[in-house]
Amino acid sequence: MKKTILITGATDGIGLETAKRLYSEGHALLLHGRNAEKLATTERTLANGTGAGLIYTYKADLSRLSEVDSLANVIAKEHDQLDVIINNAGVMRVPETITQDGLDVRFAVNTVAPYLLTKRLLPLMRPASRVVNLSSAAQAPVELDALGGKKRLLEDMQAYAQSKLALTMWNNALAASYSNEGPVFVAVNPGSLLASKMVKEGFGIAGKSLSIGADVLVRAALSEEFAGASGLYFDNDKGQFGPPHPDALNGAKCASIVAGIEELVGRSKP
Repeated sequence: MKKTILITGATDGIGLETAKRLYSEGHALLLHGRNAEKLATTERTLANGTGAGLIYTYKADLSRLSEVDSLANVIAKEHDQLDVIINNAGVMRVPETITQDGLDVRFAVNTVAPYLLTKRLLPLMRPASRVVNLSSAAQAPVELDALGGKKRLLEDMQAYAQSKLALTMWNNALAASYSNEGPVFVAVNPGSLLASKMVKEGFGIAGKSLSIGADVLVRAALSEEFAGASGLYFDNDKGQFGPPHPDALNGAKCASIVAGIEELVGRSKP
């Protein structure tokens, strides 16, 4: 059965490789990017390849919560059903670390934006739908002041690791909240040091094949293996489900992260 699948950060790296795989299988893809030219190039690349899927493109800067809100509005107007959200977009090393909303950009893009986008699009999803959140092997205890922009994190890896644990924590909190009605919420470490732009810029190495990450994301989106995986963490470095950072298994701590994000989302509304 063909699915309607949203992929954020779909114009390069793991997102693009995943889009190629899913398009070749004939799925309808909602491709997000922050650059109009790269989105157009991605659409041409897919259309010129093999496959019979559908392509819809959406431009938004996920570091700006108002644009995330607008993105959700447009998608909701143009589609009445969404089978999979792959929250792939992420950043680590950037020239400017503070967003227009006064947040650390790693928390804004890696944590808050996918939460807001997912919550806004949940009415389009069914119990069998899936939300695939790209986590990381890098996870560090979350400082709520850093999440809220009150403490400015200058060290890239620390900010990134905290933002990825915060993502994993809200994934687990929503999985618990929607356990009886779906969709499936699953956090996935796609593999460490893959050949993405983030790895090349952040670590100065070529990285391992992007196909490692794309393989597991396609499985997470479509395979029966992940149908009952809500609230779980898949570690692709080990090739199996396993425990995330202990904080992601603490219900009270996960709830505090969600409360912190909700405060930020509420603060950003006009």
